Amino acid sequence: MALYSETVMDHFRNPRNVGVIEDADGVGEVGNAKCGDIMTMYLKIDGDTIADVKFETFGCGSAIASSSMATELIKGKPVSEALQLTNKAVAEALDGLPAHKLHCSVLAEEAIKAALKDYYDKHGIEYDHSLFPDCAHCEGCE
Repeated sequence: MALYSETVMDHFRNPRNVGVIEDADGVGEVGNAKCGDIMTMYLKIDGDTIADVKFETFGCGSAIASSSMATELIKGKPVSEALQLTNKAVAEALDGLPAHKLHCSVLAEEAIKAALKDYYDKHGIEYDHSLFPDCAHCEGCE
Protein backbone atom coordinates (compact mmCIF):
# COMPACT_ATOMS: atom_id res chain seq x y z
CA MET A 1 0.00 0.00 0.00
CA ALA A 2 1.26 3.47 -0.88
CA LEU A 3 2.05 5.80 2.01
CA TYR A 4 0.25 8.70 0.30
CA SER A 5 -2.99 8.75 -1.68
CA GLU A 6 -3.10 9.89 -5.28
CA THR A 7 -5.01 12.97 -4.09
CA VAL A 8 -2.21 13.91 -1.68
CA MET A 9 0.36 13.40 -4.42
CA ASP A 10 -1.68 15.49 -6.88
CA HIS A 11 -2.02 18.41 -4.45
CA PHE A 12 1.69 18.15 -3.60
CA ARG A 13 2.82 18.05 -7.24
CA ASN A 14 0.21 20.54 -8.49
CA PRO A 15 -0.77 22.72 -5.53
CA ARG A 16 -3.72 25.01 -6.04
CA ASN A 17 -3.92 28.66 -4.93
CA VAL A 18 -0.22 29.15 -4.18
CA GLY A 19 0.94 32.70 -3.66
CA VAL A 20 0.30 35.92 -1.81
CA ILE A 21 -2.67 38.27 -1.84
CA GLU A 22 -0.99 41.66 -1.41
CA ASP A 23 -4.12 43.44 -0.17
CA ALA A 24 -5.46 40.50 1.83
CA ASP A 25 -8.34 41.12 4.19
CA GLY A 26 -6.98 38.50 6.58
CA VAL A 27 -3.61 36.80 6.99
CA GLY A 28 -2.86 33.88 9.27
CA GLU A 29 0.52 32.31 9.90
CA VAL A 30 1.00 29.19 11.99
CA GLY A 31 3.81 26.74 12.53
CA ASN A 32 4.67 23.45 14.17
CA ALA A 33 7.82 23.58 16.30
CA LYS A 34 8.32 19.79 16.14
CA CYS A 35 8.51 19.44 12.37
CA GLY A 36 9.31 23.00 11.27
CA ASP A 37 6.31 23.40 8.95
CA ILE A 38 5.08 26.98 8.51
CA MET A 39 1.84 27.93 6.74
CA THR A 40 0.55 31.33 5.80
CA MET A 41 -3.00 31.80 4.49
CA TYR A 42 -4.22 34.95 2.75
CA LEU A 43 -7.93 35.70 2.42
CA LYS A 44 -9.82 38.15 0.21
CA ILE A 45 -13.37 38.50 1.49
CA ASP A 46 -16.22 40.04 -0.48
CA GLY A 47 -19.32 40.58 1.64
CA ASP A 48 -19.51 37.31 3.53
CA THR A 49 -17.80 35.17 0.90
CA ILE A 50 -14.20 34.06 0.59
CA ALA A 51 -13.61 35.47 -2.88
CA ASP A 52 -9.97 34.39 -3.02
CA VAL A 53 -7.52 32.45 -0.90
CA LYS A 54 -3.80 31.85 -1.38
CA PHE A 55 -1.16 30.12 0.67
CA GLU A 56 2.57 29.90 1.20
CA THR A 57 3.85 26.79 2.96
CA PHE A 58 7.34 25.87 4.01
CA GLY A 59 7.16 22.20 4.81
CA CYS A 60 6.80 18.64 3.69
CA GLY A 61 4.59 17.26 0.94
CA SER A 62 1.73 16.60 3.37
CA ALA A 63 1.85 20.22 4.56
CA ILE A 64 1.73 21.53 1.00
CA ALA A 65 -1.09 19.13 0.05
CA SER A 66 -3.06 20.05 3.19
CA SER A 67 -2.68 23.78 2.46
CA SER A 68 -3.74 23.30 -1.14
CA MET A 69 -6.78 21.19 -0.27
CA ALA A 70 -7.86 23.54 2.52
CA THR A 71 -7.88 26.48 0.10
CA GLU A 72 -9.99 24.49 -2.36
CA LEU A 73 -12.47 23.61 0.38
CA ILE A 74 -13.11 27.24 1.43
CA LYS A 75 -12.76 29.22 -1.81
CA GLY A 76 -16.10 30.72 -2.80
CA LYS A 77 -17.71 29.66 0.48
CA PRO A 78 -19.29 31.84 3.18
CA VAL A 79 -16.98 32.86 6.02
CA SER A 80 -19.21 30.96 8.46
CA GLU A 81 -18.63 27.75 6.49
CA ALA A 82 -14.86 28.31 6.36
CA LEU A 83 -14.86 28.69 10.14
CA GLN A 84 -16.34 25.20 10.41
CA LEU A 85 -13.57 23.53 8.37
CA THR A 86 -11.80 20.90 10.44
CA ASN A 87 -8.50 19.14 10.03
CA LYS A 88 -10.49 15.90 9.75
CA ALA A 89 -12.34 17.29 6.71
CA VAL A 90 -9.02 18.30 5.11
CA ALA A 91 -7.52 14.85 5.71
CA GLU A 92 -10.65 13.12 4.40
CA ALA A 93 -10.68 15.29 1.26
CA LEU A 94 -7.08 14.19 0.67
CA ASP A 95 -8.22 10.55 0.93
CA GLY A 96 -6.28 10.25 4.19
CA LEU A 97 -2.89 11.12 5.62
CA PRO A 98 -0.50 8.86 7.49
CA ALA A 99 -0.99 9.17 11.27
CA HIS A 100 2.38 10.85 11.71
CA LYS A 101 1.37 13.53 9.16
CA LEU A 102 -2.08 14.44 10.54
CA HIS A 103 -0.55 17.49 12.20
CA CYS A 104 -0.28 18.99 8.68
CA SER A 105 -4.06 19.03 8.33
CA VAL A 106 -4.26 20.59 11.81
CA LEU A 107 -1.96 23.39 10.64
CA ALA A 108 -4.19 24.04 7.63
CA GLU A 109 -7.25 24.40 9.87
CA GLU A 110 -5.34 26.66 12.26
CA ALA A 111 -3.97 28.86 9.44
CA ILE A 112 -7.47 29.46 8.08
CA LYS A 113 -8.80 30.28 11.54
CA ALA A 114 -5.87 32.62 12.20
CA ALA A 115 -6.56 34.43 8.91
CA LEU A 116 -10.26 34.74 9.75
CA LYS A 117 -9.44 36.06 13.23
CA ASP A 118 -7.09 38.60 11.64
CA TYR A 119 -9.91 39.64 9.29
CA TYR A 120 -12.32 40.10 12.20
CA ASP A 121 -9.74 42.05 14.22
CA LYS A 122 -8.75 44.33 11.30
CA HIS A 123 -12.36 45.17 10.53
CA GLY A 124 -13.61 45.49 14.11
CA ILE A 125 -16.06 42.63 13.65
CA GLU A 126 -17.34 41.00 16.86
CA TYR A 127 -16.79 37.25 17.10
CA ASP A 128 -17.01 34.34 19.50
CA HIS A 129 -13.51 34.05 20.98
CA SER A 130 -14.05 30.36 21.72
CA LEU A 131 -13.87 29.74 17.95
CA PHE A 132 -10.18 30.71 18.06
CA PRO A 133 -8.44 28.64 20.74
CA ASP A 134 -4.87 29.34 21.73
CA CYS A 135 -3.32 26.95 19.23
CA ALA A 136 0.12 27.23 20.79
CA HIS A 137 -1.10 24.73 23.36
CA CYS A 138 -3.15 22.34 21.25
CA GLU A 139 -2.49 18.63 20.91
CA GLY A 140 -1.08 19.10 17.41
CA CYS A 141 1.74 21.32 18.66
CA GLU A 142 2.75 19.51 21.85
